[in-house]
Amino acid sequence: MSIDVPEASNGDKLHALAKAGISLIPFVGGPGVEIFQYIVQPPLEKRRAEWMGEVGEKLIELERRGINLTALQDNPQFITAVMQATTAAIRTHQQIKLDALKNAIINIALGDTPDETYQHLLLGFVDQFTEMHFRLLAFAKEPRPPAGMSMGGLSSVLEDNIPDLRGQATLYNQLWKDLSTRGLVNTESLNGMISGNGLSQGRLTPIGVTLMKLITERQ
Repeated sequence: MSIDVPEASNGDKLHALAKAGISLIPFVGGPGVEIFQYIVQPPLEKRRAEWMGEVGEKLIELERRGINLTALQDNPQFITAVMQATTAAIRTHQQIKLDALKNAIINIALGDTPDETYQHLLLGFVDQFTEMHFRLLAFAKEPRPPAGMSMGGLSSVLEDNIPDLRGQATLYNQLWKDLSTRGLVNTESLNGMISGNGLSQGRLTPIGVTLMKLITERQ
């Protein structure tokens, strides 16, 4: 189904004219500000345009699956989520974060989300985290001990699962602490000795599970 783009109202046209008029006013601020705008503003505009296009395409897919886009437009919780996710998306270049934010918007559109307080909290986590935080969350969901390992620390399992973190205990302990402090994993430290099936048990808390569900693409 095609989407009919509404014609601009007189108010929209007036706003556009005002915006165009403001752009003609010489900017006061010196060459430093001008060079900042020259270097930074075009990439930011490109990021925003790409983000809007990707989210829009996903929403069109949802419409084909029967989702009423007009109803979404009238859903304040959805619009708030889109605004929060868009602000976060413009601040990052990491694809794993962009995918997480996009998936969150689509899952919220589908109505498969926690209440608004959790939604705001979890989107804030996505904004704050790095790509490696998300890799640790995936590890916490399903640790995979190496073959033959019957006892050891989660740190050894982590280094086997994420080779990029081998020998970087200071880094991954801090990342894990970030997750623990926010209540997303149920083990404070990666360094305790664990035996048997404990090495492969998931470490996500209920909030952690909710976060992963929010940012995972639905098929």
